[in-house]
This record gives sequence, C-alpha cells and structure tokens, in this order.
Amino acid sequence: MRAARVVVTGAGGFIGSAVLRALADAADAADHGVEGNGGVGVEVRAVARGARANAPGVSWVQADLTDPGSLHGLAQGADVLVHLAARVSGDEASCRAVNLDGTRALVREAERAKVPRLVLLSTAAVYGPGPHRGVGIGEVVPAPVSAASRTRLAAEQVVREAGGLVLRPGLVLGRGDRWVVPALAELLRRVPGRWDGGSALLSLVAVEDLARLVTALALDPDAPRSGVYHASHPQPVRIQDLLDRLTALGVLPHAPQHNWSWPQCLDQLRSNEGNMSERQFALLAQDHWYRSEAVWTAAACPPGPGPLARLADAASWYREALGAAAPPPVPGAEVPGAEVPNSSWDRP
Repeated sequence: MRAARVVVTGAGGFIGSAVLRALADAADAADHGVEGNGGVGVEVRAVARGARANAPGVSWVQADLTDPGSLHGLAQGADVLVHLAARVSGDEASCRAVNLDGTRALVREAERAKVPRLVLLSTAAVYGPGPHRGVGIGEVVPAPVSAASRTRLAAEQVVREAGGLVLRPGLVLGRGDRWVVPALAELLRRVPGRWDGGSALLSLVAVEDLARLVTALALDPDAPRSGVYHASHPQPVRIQDLLDRLTALGVLPHAPQHNWSWPQCLDQLRSNEGNMSERQFALLAQDHWYRSEAVWTAAACPPGPGPLARLADAASWYREALGAAAPPPVPGAEVPGAEVPNSSWDRP
C-alpha cells in the first residue's frame, strides 16, 4: 500500500507541531511493521504562512487562508485534510477572514481535489459562557460570545456540509501553551486563593494526546469521517487539582488556601489590573466540562493517563515561558508517572 497523504494546515502552531510529531510516530511505526493507524506510511504536506525547510516525510508549503490564490492545488492528491489553522483572537473582520472565509476557500480546494476525508479542529468555546456540566453533543445550543468563537462555529458548518469531521476540545495543555497556564499565573496573582472553593470541573486535554487522536482520525480507515465530537480527555479535572499540580512542579507559586466566594473572586479580579477578563476567568474557575468518551472509542485511540499526569513533561518549558518566576519544583514531582490527584474540564 502507498503512504497516506495528509495535508495539515496550521502545522507550525502549538497543536499543529504536536500533530506533525504524532504523524511522524505513526509513519515510524508503519516502517517498523507496528500495527495501528491503518498500518501505512505517511507523507505530510505541512502548511504555514512562513517558508520552512522540508524534512523527511514532510514537505512544507507556504500559504495564507486570507489569500485563496495561495491555496490553489494545496490538496491535490491528498487522502485527508487536517485543518488546524485558526485565528483565536481579534475583531470580527479579521476572525471571519481566517476562520470562515479561509475555511470555505480551503474546503473548495479539497472538494476540487476530491479529498475523501476532512478533519476540522474547532473549540468547546463555541458553547459560550456556561457554566456547563457534563454536556454531550446536541444537549446545549452553541452560543459563542467572541468573534473568534462565532467564526469558528460558522466554519464548522462549512466542513459539516462538505461531509467532514469536527472536533471540539476544551483547554489544551503542554509545551507551546501560551494561553491556559499563563492565564492561570495571572489570575492567581490577581485572586490569590481558592476560587469559589476550587471545585470547578474543566475539560482538559494534553496536546500530545489530542495530536494522537487527530492522527488516528486522519489515518484509520475505520475511524468516523463525519459528525461533531468533543475532544478532551474523558475525565474532567478539578481546577484546584490542576493548580496544585502546577505548584508542585514549580510552574506556579504557592497561593494562600483562603476560599474566595465567586462574588469575592470578581471583586478581587476588578481590584487588581491584568489582561484576563471576567468572562475568561469564569472559563477557568467555573464548571466547563463536556462528555468526550465517544471520540476516543470511535477512533480506537486510548486517551492516555490524563492531562495532570502529562504536565511533568511540560514543566520545564512552562517555567521558562513564565520567566522562572515560580519556586523550584517539589522533589519527586517531576518524575514521569508520579502519582497525581485522582479527580472526578480554548480560548474563546
């Protein structure tokens, strides 16, 4: 069998880079006769706005979603298009140009090339403010409140009408995360203590596990080709367990154990300047979790040990990204497989 030909947009980004690594792992497994992901080799056409050097199994293509002409021929000969590129902030016009108009132009190219499989990475932020507790697909009507989320929801419809698959992860953690953990660091500075008791449950997923899932859905011929799925780890995470784990790893400073009620939390946030809005604080400090078991089962992809267990591998990256402001890690906390709290959780 010939190698599977995969086009990946947003390949140079946080999640895109992890997907390229997962695709490389799948190709290496196929080269060594290891079953899984269809058991075939992989050829990747990686798409980014800037020029990059090719690597074994990966050819880089320079293109811009706001320039339909640059997309011409991008999907020719491909077996699957994995669309990860998105604008996650900005005004309505700039978000629409990338997320909706760019996706529409890309899907036209895929249809022209008769690409049989489309996978779009969207976001659970399309549901809006919440709180949301154990929501399944179709149980809550999406109500996005930001330009980025509104245009990403509109892009979902374009892909669904083309017969493609849509994934809605919650918050994504790992090396390259420049929103979730940095946001937590700011919020702890502004509201030092336990937020509303620290009991909120959140949908989280480690970037390497999300990348494995995307790869399985792209390569396994038996994986679903259409529909909408939540794409977080099946087990939600309590916010205080996440904060405690990051503290133990030396990523975040120790915070007072004082319990702030939610009105007190908002008063504290308003009293201390920063970039995070009240709405963004609520996404992290109140229940936002979505049932995600179905996609892992459908893709025959084990979800992994969970985002708390994965944090040790990313701790040094986070410490450097945050400017090493946090104290040293607790001895033993960074040992792979170290015990973590057993809990019963995208930027909009």
